[in-house]
Amino acid sequence: MTSSINFNKVIEAVKSTKDIVFDDELLSIVNIKGEADFVTAVDTKISQYLKKKLSIITPNIDFMSEEEENEIKSIRWILDPIDGTTNLIYGYNISSVSLALCVNEIIEFGVVYNPFNDDIYTAYKGKGAFFNGKRMPEAPNREFKKCIIEFGAGSTNKSASKTSFEIAERVFNECLDLRRICSSALSICYIAQGRINGYFEKRIKPWDYAAASLILDECGGKMSDWNGNYIQFKNATSCIFATPNAYEKLYRIINEVCDE
Repeated sequence: MTSSINFNKVIEAVKSTKDIVFDDELLSIVNIKGEADFVTAVDTKISQYLKKKLSIITPNIDFMSEEEENEIKSIRWILDPIDGTTNLIYGYNISSVSLALCVNEIIEFGVVYNPFNDDIYTAYKGKGAFFNGKRMPEAPNREFKKCIIEFGAGSTNKSASKTSFEIAERVFNECLDLRRICSSALSICYIAQGRINGYFEKRIKPWDYAAASLILDECGGKMSDWNGNYIQFKNATSCIFATPNAYEKLYRIINEVCDE
C-alpha cells in the first residue's frame, strides 16, 4: 500500500497550505466550538483543500480530520488542519499542519509543518525521521533535572484541570523548567529534536499527535497513555510523550498524583 504512494507530493501538498494560513480574511472568521475551543475558516479551508489534494494522490484512502466527522476506516489519513488554533488567532506564531497515514492502527508516515518558519518534520515507519530534509539523530536522553517539560492544561475543560496542575507542580520541582507551547504536534517534534524532553496531557485527540508520534518514535522516544497503554489513534486519550529518562519520571509522578 504505502510503497505506491508518492509521499513527496503529499509533503508538497501540506506545505502549499501556507497561503491559506496567512489569509487574513479567513483568519477573521472564527467560530466557538466550546470553552476556549475555536475553529477558524483557515482550519476548515485547509481540511477541504487537503482532502481534495489527497483524493487525487491517494484516491482509495479515507480521511479523518478534526473538522470533519467521518467513519473511522482501517486505512486513513489523519489530519489536524491547524494544531494550535488559539495560537493562530492570537498571533502567537506557533501552530502547525499535521498529517499522518494510519494503516491498521499503525502510523506509517507523518508530516508536521510550521508555516511561520517553514520548518517541516517528516517520518517513515522504520526508515527514520527528518527535519527540513535532513535525517534526525536519536533524541538526547537527558537526566530529568536537566529536562524541559511541556504540559497540556486542558483549556477546553478547565473544570477538570486540577490534576494536571498538581502533576505540573510536582514535575516542575524535579525538572529544569516547564513550557506551554500549545501545539501538541510541534511539542512532540521538539522532543524528537531535543528542544524539550517530555510532554503530558490528560486528554488529547488522535489528530493532535498521530503524525508527530511517528517522528518521536523514529528518534527513540517513548509514549503511552497515563495507564501505560500504547497510544491509539481512534479516540481521545491521556498521553505521555518523552525521551526514555523523562518518560519514566513522568509516568511515576503522574501515577503517584492520580493514586492520591
